[in-house]
Amino acid sequence: MKIICIGRNYTEHIAELENERPDHPVVFMKPDTAILLKKNPFIIPEFTQDVHHEVEILVKINRIGKHIDRKFAHKYFDQIGLGIDFTARDVQSQVKAKGLPWEKAKAFDGSAVIGKWFDKKNYEDLNNVNFRLQKNDNVVQNGNTSLMLWKIDEIIEYVSKYFTLKIGDIIFTGTPAGVGPVAPNDRLVGFLEQDLAFDIKVK
Repeated sequence: MKIICIGRNYTEHIAELENERPDHPVVFMKPDTAILLKKNPFIIPEFTQDVHHEVEILVKINRIGKHIDRKFAHKYFDQIGLGIDFTARDVQSQVKAKGLPWEKAKAFDGSAVIGKWFDKKNYEDLNNVNFRLQKNDNVVQNGNTSLMLWKIDEIIEYVSKYFTLKIGDIIFTGTPAGVGPVAPNDRLVGFLEQDLAFDIKVK
């Protein structure tokens, strides 16, 4: 399986990082070794001094597809979830300044939190789903899929032009505003509407 991530998909997040608004989805990948194992804490790597949380809606692909038309994209997933794209922001800034790839900042071991999966039928409109991240009981990120520049079906259409989607592949759909640093002993809890998606500790 592969993890396909979409960057710069929420206007306010683009603004908070002072990035340029893209004309097309920004796509990057994480290897399966990036998945944080269930019940494990997130351990801050020794090579960074500034790891940020980025909470995101996730989509799990349930059938093989290539060049998927947007109007058929809904047939390629039954479940959505919530996760975190941990980012070594200091490392990312260094590689971006040199025009280098982001993998060291985005794809390191444990950098992908994948929470519980929920039947998409639980949600009346996938283009109007609320989600949030709490850090130490304080809400730090609060998003709604209506604010995505590219909605889920558009993302599936776009990425399937470049990559064959296979059963079990996971798409991270981008993060809203409010990203910020994590520190040892932080507790991160994610909710998809009122459903608890994950609860992890930072070490």
